[in-house]
Amino acid sequence: MKPASAPRRSVLPVLVLALLAALVIAAVWWATRPGPLLIQGEVAAPRVDVSARTSGRVVRIDADLGQRVEEGQPIAGLSNPQLVTAHAAAASGLEVARASEAAAGATRPEVIRAREAELAAAQADLRLAEEQLGRDTGLSQQGLRPQAALDQSTRNLDAAAGRVEAAEAQLDLARAGASPEERDVAAAQVAQAEAALAQRQADLDELEIFAPLSGEVSGRMIELGENVGPGAPLFTIVDLDQAWFTFNLREDLLAGLEMGDQLTIRIPALDREAEAEITLINVQGQFASWRATRATGDFDLRSFELRARPVAPLEGLRPGMSALIQLDR
Repeated sequence: MKPASAPRRSVLPVLVLALLAALVIAAVWWATRPGPLLIQGEVAAPRVDVSARTSGRVVRIDADLGQRVEEGQPIAGLSNPQLVTAHAAAASGLEVARASEAAAGATRPEVIRAREAELAAAQADLRLAEEQLGRDTGLSQQGLRPQAALDQSTRNLDAAAGRVEAAEAQLDLARAGASPEERDVAAAQVAQAEAALAQRQADLDELEIFAPLSGEVSGRMIELGENVGPGAPLFTIVDLDQAWFTFNLREDLLAGLEMGDQLTIRIPALDREAEAEITLINVQGQFASWRATRATGDFDLRSFELRARPVAPLEGLRPGMSALIQLDR
């Protein structure tokens, strides 16, 4: 029975060699396997270039580089004498238009009294003509007046009645004032003058420059006494509270990344790591494509912008800082 143990002793060295070979292969694979891919991005934040909508001379600067400003806060003031003069002229034009409208809607009392006097005189002439016609009629019946005199008295009566009607119409016109059409024209002129004044006031309001958002002044392009034109940049404001991380990735590195995923990002400038949520995966233009160098066996790859916003506020985070993430290959 002892000779049977020889084959067992010969199997043991083979198992040991196989185990050693497996360990060597595992060690080589571990040493040569590709490690995580380090991707570098940067911090970005919303920025706004503040400009004036009208020209003027800088007479006041209320904000400087590095200063924190709040939305609606005055940051500069301009001066433009021409706009002030134009505003005064528009205000005078409005007063004239309103006075014309008031004049169109009313008549002077003196005019009304004059028209009343004219009506009273015409009525007196009418009564006198009626009396004269009565006398001439009686005398004509007695044969003491010729027919021509009676006809003349009749014509005088008709003319007196016409003058009464005309005087009544003139009095009604004086009491009523301007016609509805004239009143409409006067009202339209007032509206036009009000619009012109509002435009001039809007121009004056543009001489006061306000911060369009809360943030930090990262650029100031004006000095006291300097003349600036419409649209010329005056300040640059960066909203540090809305900063985000941005990375440019080839499309073959996007596997496993989806909107809403969280990434661990290292910020060397702050010497810390932070969690951020992916908020944008957007393809970039053709200029950002990676081109294949071989005619076969390879293909072009587009580049994508990946944005991630910090889950919690990060004190000291500023645009331009580097941001690092690791992706498994």
